[in-house]
Amino acid sequence: MLASLNARALVLSLVLLAVFLGLWEAASPKQNLSGELTEYELLMGGAEPKAAVPPPSAVIGKAWEELSNPFYDAGPNDKGIGIQIGYSLYRVLTGYFLAAALAIPIGFLIGMSPLMYKALDPFIQVLRPISPLAWMPLALFVIQDSQASAIFVIFICSIWPMLINTAFGVAGVRKDWVNVARTHELGALKTAWIVILPAAAPTILTGMRISIGIAWLVIVAAEMLVGGTGIGYYVWNEWNNLDLTSVVFSILMIGLVGMLLDTAFAYCARLVQYQE
Repeated sequence: MLASLNARALVLSLVLLAVFLGLWEAASPKQNLSGELTEYELLMGGAEPKAAVPPPSAVIGKAWEELSNPFYDAGPNDKGIGIQIGYSLYRVLTGYFLAAALAIPIGFLIGMSPLMYKALDPFIQVLRPISPLAWMPLALFVIQDSQASAIFVIFICSIWPMLINTAFGVAGVRKDWVNVARTHELGALKTAWIVILPAAAPTILTGMRISIGIAWLVIVAAEMLVGGTGIGYYVWNEWNNLDLTSVVFSILMIGLVGMLLDTAFAYCARLVQYQE
């Protein structure tokens, strides 16, 4: 039954995609020149096609061109899409795992100690709503390095979902299990490792999954600000060149990489799920 449902859902998705692409192709304006242009119009660039949203056929052609050689490097402003995505993933994963190294232990501390929860909650509630990009000017001034500043912004935006979900998962562990650990005279660290961590793991992985999605969203905007390399810079650079075909292609690549990251963490979350 489940396999049949999945197959029908896949067929429906493909049909909807084909209809969408067909409507997009039909609605895209065709670039053509009507009549001969005067010499003045030619000098003023009248022969150049006007910028417009490209049809799917042009985007597919651009994707084939870029993905056939994704790792070429022809200079600072001309790198393949694979290199640009690689720079972005490096920044995202570096900031993300630094955030995890701090957020998960603090989340455990908050979840296991009502006193620490009450003490740290005001700071969390003040810092959590601040837009990560609001930290960028301060990071650039203090760190004075664009790449490190982008990593810091990823760190800031990733830390809160992991911290809050970890604290919620730890606090929600059944007291019976903790009491059994105490009966066996397990210490606090051993109880946290053997009992609380496996029980809270699904909630912790959910927070990590949310954080990686936010981090991938933020890195695009951060790289538009700091420039240099990365998929965000690639989008901004192609927009400045008025190459909308490359812009649409890069948007689709951002979505595809984001989907792969989310799928990987969803798979990890399924591995730690359990039934009571």
